[in-house]
Amino acid sequence: MAEDKHAEAPEELPEASLMSHLLELRSRLLKAGGAVLAVFVCLLPFSRDIFSAVSSPLMAKLPAGSSMIATEVASPFLTPFKTSFYVAIMLAIPAVIYQIWAFVAPGLYRREKRFAVPLLVSSVVLFYIGVLFAYFVIFPVMFGFFAASAPDNVQVMTDINSYLDFVLVLFIAFGIAFEVPVATVLLVVIGIVSIDTLTKNRQYIFLGCFVVGMLLTPPDVFSQTLLAIPMYLLYEGGILMARLMSRPARTPADVGDKAA
Repeated sequence: MAEDKHAEAPEELPEASLMSHLLELRSRLLKAGGAVLAVFVCLLPFSRDIFSAVSSPLMAKLPAGSSMIATEVASPFLTPFKTSFYVAIMLAIPAVIYQIWAFVAPGLYRREKRFAVPLLVSSVVLFYIGVLFAYFVIFPVMFGFFAASAPDNVQVMTDINSYLDFVLVLFIAFGIAFEVPVATVLLVVIGIVSIDTLTKNRQYIFLGCFVVGMLLTPPDVFSQTLLAIPMYLLYEGGILMARLMSRPARTPADVGDKAA
């Protein structure tokens, strides 16, 4: 009996002063920035190769003999440099997320930690899947469409800095869009919205996906559609995941009743 009472006692969280929280936050931010910097330094010698890899979806769709151009004096140096920095941030996301988790975790109960860890891991994985989906699936289709739709008297020669800005926006957009299942599950589990409500408002979500696609992607209908459709499918996947997670666990008594 004593053990049961001890097990049911409310969990107590350690208390700390504001100054200790600020010092801990500074430490975590420095470690996260150090992780990004370490990856960036490792990537610097390969800056040109990294930019070539990032630009390969466009180069594969350009007409024979075409090439990209640099319209600014420093672009040939700065653009590969910036590309390596952005890639370093993406590769260091797990380390950054871990530092954020290490700062927040002491203030969470065990039940909240068990729920938060799978969400953090799945959010990182889904972000990477979104970036890879954009690179391997969306970019070839999009750049092939743009190159084929150019008038006969127009030679497609994209500026390298403009291209980097364009693909960076799409990488972030698809990375965020692929977080939809995590956001859907989180809203259901917290109790902000029910599964029935999400199911009944599918048509509004479908329209909202196109609105979000309009805001996150460059101003063309083709890019918006390529983002909106996967986002809606991920929303449906989030509803399915929420149903599975909210399904009550079967107890031994339930199994015995069913067998009887």
